[in-house]
Amino acid sequence: MKNFLVYILLASSCLAMSCQAQTKVKNPSFALMLKTLLSHTVEEVNVNDLENPEDYILLDAREMEEFETSHIEGATWVGYDDFNMDRVAEIAKDKKILVYCSVGYRSEKVSEQLLDAGFEDVANLYGGIFEWVNSGNEVVADEGKPTTKVHAYDKVWGVWLDIPYEYKMFK
Repeated sequence: MKNFLVYILLASSCLAMSCQAQTKVKNPSFALMLKTLLSHTVEEVNVNDLENPEDYILLDAREMEEFETSHIEGATWVGYDDFNMDRVAEIAKDKKILVYCSVGYRSEKVSEQLLDAGFEDVANLYGGIFEWVNSGNEVVADEGKPTTKVHAYDKVWGVWLDIPYEYKMFK
């Protein structure tokens, strides 16, 4: 029994250290959820490593209601449920593109479609707009006005936002 407990403690410590070393987001529970939710099929950019967002063409792969509530400044809405290549037809295939959504799932799927269509430099914002605001970055509403509101999609996904509850918006 004693050896079993030692094994469990060692395994837990190793797992915790491994998760910490690989964490691209602040919240360890959020990191674990993302590790299992995402397929990791496209390049992922960590919010904290994103020095110049203006170096990218930012594409928002959330629904219009989410985008209208707030988005990263300079982003263009492309959607997810009804995404089509017509929305990116004006973008040269060699431009640096960074796609985001709430947590990274929808943007990963849109990124895959862009790569399949011949776009050469596409990345997914790991942790999405949630990690963006959780890291203290600003979002804007329509007309570029800063806001503290983020559309959480629904209550289940809203738990990953660290901002005060009154700023979360739900369908």
